[in-house]
Amino acid sequence: MRLSAVVSVVRGLGPVVIGISLGFTLSLLSVSWTEEACYLGGRGGQEGAVGREGLPKGARKPSSILTGNDAESEEDFEPRIVPYKQVQQSPAKKVFRAKYISTELGMRERLFVGVLTSKNTISTLGVAVNRTISHHLDTVVFFTGMRNRKVPHGMFVVSHGDERLIWNMFQTIRYILDHYINEYDWFYLVQDDAYTEADRIRALVDHLSMDRELYMGSPEEFIGGEMEGKYCYGGFGYLLSRTLLLRLQPFLENCRNDILSARPDEWLGRCIIDYTSANCVSEYEGLQYHHYELGKNSDPSKEQSDEFKKALTVHPVSDPEQMYRLHRYFTEIELQKTYDEIAKLQAEIKNVSAVAFEGNRSAQWPVGINPPFEPRSRFEVLKWEYFTEEEIYSCTDGSPKCELRGIDRMDVADVIDVAVGELNKKYIPVLHLKKQQLINGYRRFDPIRGMEYILDLQLEVVNQKGHSRSITKRVHLVRPLSQIEIIPMPYVTEATRVHIIIPLMMQVRSYVDHFLEVFAANAFETSENAILTFLFIYDPVEAQQVNQNDIFAGVKAQINTYERKYPAIKIPWISVKTETPSQIKFMDIISKKHPVDTLFFLANVDTRVNAEFLNRCRMNSINNWQVFFPIHFQDYNPDVAYHNQQRPATIDLVKDAGHFDRMSFEEACFYNSDYMATRTRMVADVQENEEILETLDIYEMFVKYSGLHVFRAVEPALHQQYRYQICNPRLSEDIYHRCVQSNLEGLGSRSQLAMLLFEQEQGNST
Repeated sequence: MRLSAVVSVVRGLGPVVIGISLGFTLSLLSVSWTEEACYLGGRGGQEGAVGREGLPKGARKPSSILTGNDAESEEDFEPRIVPYKQVQQSPAKKVFRAKYISTELGMRERLFVGVLTSKNTISTLGVAVNRTISHHLDTVVFFTGMRNRKVPHGMFVVSHGDERLIWNMFQTIRYILDHYINEYDWFYLVQDDAYTEADRIRALVDHLSMDRELYMGSPEEFIGGEMEGKYCYGGFGYLLSRTLLLRLQPFLENCRNDILSARPDEWLGRCIIDYTSANCVSEYEGLQYHHYELGKNSDPSKEQSDEFKKALTVHPVSDPEQMYRLHRYFTEIELQKTYDEIAKLQAEIKNVSAVAFEGNRSAQWPVGINPPFEPRSRFEVLKWEYFTEEEIYSCTDGSPKCELRGIDRMDVADVIDVAVGELNKKYIPVLHLKKQQLINGYRRFDPIRGMEYILDLQLEVVNQKGHSRSITKRVHLVRPLSQIEIIPMPYVTEATRVHIIIPLMMQVRSYVDHFLEVFAANAFETSENAILTFLFIYDPVEAQQVNQNDIFAGVKAQINTYERKYPAIKIPWISVKTETPSQIKFMDIISKKHPVDTLFFLANVDTRVNAEFLNRCRMNSINNWQVFFPIHFQDYNPDVAYHNQQRPATIDLVKDAGHFDRMSFEEACFYNSDYMATRTRMVADVQENEEILETLDIYEMFVKYSGLHVFRAVEPALHQQYRYQICNPRLSEDIYHRCVQSNLEGLGSRSQLAMLLFEQEQGNST
């Protein structure tokens, strides 16, 4: 029994003992054994040192600590406390991000144009040069030595303050190197007595490599012939590459001190040759710098030489009239080239479409013009307008027929002339056609193609023998949409403070509470850069009772409440007494109380002003350039729009909620300086007829007297709640009619009004 008990115990412990033994065996096999000597003492003798060097690499003594230096003796390990030093983080380097992508990527414009002028010619030839090339080239700068003279409008003039020619040339090159060398690849310098064909000089630059040290123009020998090389004659202008100017930059001061010359173009040529070894060339890589010397009192229209027709520059030009005649001549040449190219492209399209899958049907008519607009529903079908030579059967006021006049009459006459001319081109010399009358005319505006016309013309046809007969011919024409042109605009900023003017009469004072509540949330609480000003308008009777019964006392109390609620905000107000409220009279008072650079926003008390619109007011109002008259979104009369329905808490910009009130011209954004200048121009008319101040509004004043660009556009951020306007019959007939029309259109949509009338008729019938 005892033996069996022992066997049972051993049998249970056997696997455990075998596993432990196997683990020790494997661990011993993984240890590399080395023979070590015993050392007496801490350092040991020389033999000990040899013994340590004899140890295999990677092996170490049991319970030993490796040190960083093997030559040091091994002592007992003593732990050390290393003091903690906080790592001082260097301030994060601010990453500079350029405002424009072109600046960050190092992109440059292609061509800079510098015009050398003088105090005697800047107002004549200088203005003529600016008018003929500034619309075709990106940057045109005029350099002169005069100072403290009136600069013509629309010209960027740099004055050096010295009339010496060589000094002016030196200062011009230095100014270009300081301000424009990193922005442009090519620099074109020309005198103001030379005509430059802008498109050709730009085309030449587009085909030149910008990394060449190129000095290009009309080569001339130096005076005396002692110096080798040639300079570019300044009369015909010359091109300088950016690479050449950068190489010349360190030696420009030396040129000013060492080189003596009587002519600025010769001085510059000697400087370039001495320090860059670049000679003036008129041809480079197959590209020619064409120029033409104009004879005295010559007529550009009679010049027929090939050199003249190919010229980039023409010199000398004696007066502005000759400059404009040259511009007209070369413009006609380029226009004819464009027409020839269009005809060539049309022929190529016809040839290619002939071998297409659908044949000639794949080519749209006219050739090269976009295909017609395809409506996706019956609501998008384009409407044709019927017209004759005297009348049109689609009128803006909804009348079935009205007289054809103004620009519409000119349009119809022009289309008929073009149609007859094109027919004669097709049939001459076999037949000659003359217009007798327009039988039927149809037109529609296609937003993809342009204005389309269908004309039924009664024509008199005369053959080569002189026999004639009357026929009817139907023709189709298209006046295509022209190419979109990017117009350069002056720089504006969104940091400008806006002065909001709210004229307030007794009839609308109840709207002030809601206006201030909305304005406080959109402007006061967000610290918007705007100042709100109220204009209290009293009639003579109300003004006499202001001490006893001020009709605006409640409004003034509300203003005081908001000023206490927002201590940093001040809401000024101005009181005016008048019998006939007029925008111009109000602004005359306000304009005198503000600086000339003030930006005004003239609004109504029921207008909801927010930051989004104020930014667009800043961006669309450009001093001495443009005034902005937004078209607000007007809510419909809620009794009509939500008849028998629950009124929504907020109204969205949808067609059933309201419309853009095109008949309202009350809101306006403009600068005080523009208002004052326009107001000055109408002084003579006001002296003859003082009623102009009462019959005109500010919109008509700017259109008639300012000469500025009057920008009118729908403004979704300018929302106005419904209010019946009180139309003043003392204003002009047009203004009164617009006010009445605005009230009528603001009632509701056609479907809403029709439904309301239908319900009334049903009620009357029952």
